[in-house]
Amino acid sequence: MKLKSLIIPAAIAAVSVAGGCSGKSDRETAPAPGFVTVRDGNFWLGDSVYRYVGTNFWYGAILGSEGRGGDRARLARELDSLKALGMDNLRILVGGDGPEGLASHISPTLQTAPGVYNDTLLRGLDYLLDQLEQRDMRAVLYLNNAWEWSGGFSAYLEWAGAGKAVNPADAGYPAYMEYASQFVRNDSAKALAADHIRNIVTRTSTVNGRPYTESPAIMAWQIANEPRAFAEESKPDFARWIHETSQLIKQLDPNHLVSIGSEGLKGCEEDIDLWTEIHTYPEVDYATIHIWPYNWSWVNDRTATDSVEVACDATGDYINRHYDALHFALTDNGAQMKPLVLEEFGYPRDGMAVAKGTPVTARDRYYDYVFSIVADGGKISGLNFWGWGGLAEPSHRTWQPGDDYTGDPAQEPQGLNSVFASDSTTIAVIRSATRRIAGKE
Repeated sequence: MKLKSLIIPAAIAAVSVAGGCSGKSDRETAPAPGFVTVRDGNFWLGDSVYRYVGTNFWYGAILGSEGRGGDRARLARELDSLKALGMDNLRILVGGDGPEGLASHISPTLQTAPGVYNDTLLRGLDYLLDQLEQRDMRAVLYLNNAWEWSGGFSAYLEWAGAGKAVNPADAGYPAYMEYASQFVRNDSAKALAADHIRNIVTRTSTVNGRPYTESPAIMAWQIANEPRAFAEESKPDFARWIHETSQLIKQLDPNHLVSIGSEGLKGCEEDIDLWTEIHTYPEVDYATIHIWPYNWSWVNDRTATDSVEVACDATGDYINRHYDALHFALTDNGAQMKPLVLEEFGYPRDGMAVAKGTPVTARDRYYDYVFSIVADGGKISGLNFWGWGGLAEPSHRTWQPGDDYTGDPAQEPQGLNSVFASDSTTIAVIRSATRRIAGKE
């Protein structure tokens, strides 16, 4: 499916999100042709509005490498499959910080010490972006992580002398979050993270010789995966760090969009004003939210399969609250609305199963509801479900080095939230949504 098939006329108007399952931006830019831009509250590609159904593909750069974990043959098959399904937008990790061998941590690691990189993985990222460009696909590249599974905040803190990183696999998440809350208050840790941003954003591809700043395969740079203050007292420093980092990225690369990677309320200490504040910064081009009905206890082990409507209602409310708050914060001050993206959400298999081939009836109903918000021209301009497992054949419930990569990182049961190529009913729901966006249904 050609990219233009995912582009819809500008006449589509935003509509309210229904419950149940049943402007020019302040900053004018003129990037090269093929770059996604923002104006009038929409994404644009050329002279058409760009709306999309995409996925999270965090391990893409690892597959693109020729070293440990690399599998370029699988990468090609996965990208071709995604393209054929009409999914041209992938959210991908550009990280992996800290030593090898940590529990619940991805492997191999991209940055083993401050500024010390696994060049094989960097070349894997070069290769991945080139493959995306050849297929007219686009990536959102996140450059940090608030959570331990790729290092991120905790790795930078340990490198900055804040003490040994707390691993929630050993100490639990409350202890981890207390440790991670130091990040936005630690100038040395933030400086190390900024150095990583400079190293990646200003990189030149070893595959095609093109600077990343000129790559149409990059839709947006993203500050971090689910950045959080992690504590009430850290909120002012968190907002300041978001603003400073968005300014840095935009200074390094004015051609590409910048986003935060925020979960919304859940990533802002339940403070909607904090979420709207960080998304009104002029260097932040669009807003993000994440939604996890099971993780957030909207449903539980018993109700996840039989009460999908509860998750759908809560999802609609969450989307509406964020859209309305952002619209008020921007338009009330004379600014143009920005697009809102649901860039991460997942739903478990029936009965909390993880094995390939187990039923996904509840997930299909939930996905159909969420996809319809984009396909029908609603308040969400794009989405990336979590996550694409594709052709993976999980060998263990808990990921072990040498196992296939799935959509589930190492700290999660392998297969719980992954969409595999063999999940035929979910694939049908995806295909229907992308065809509706393309005006083919």
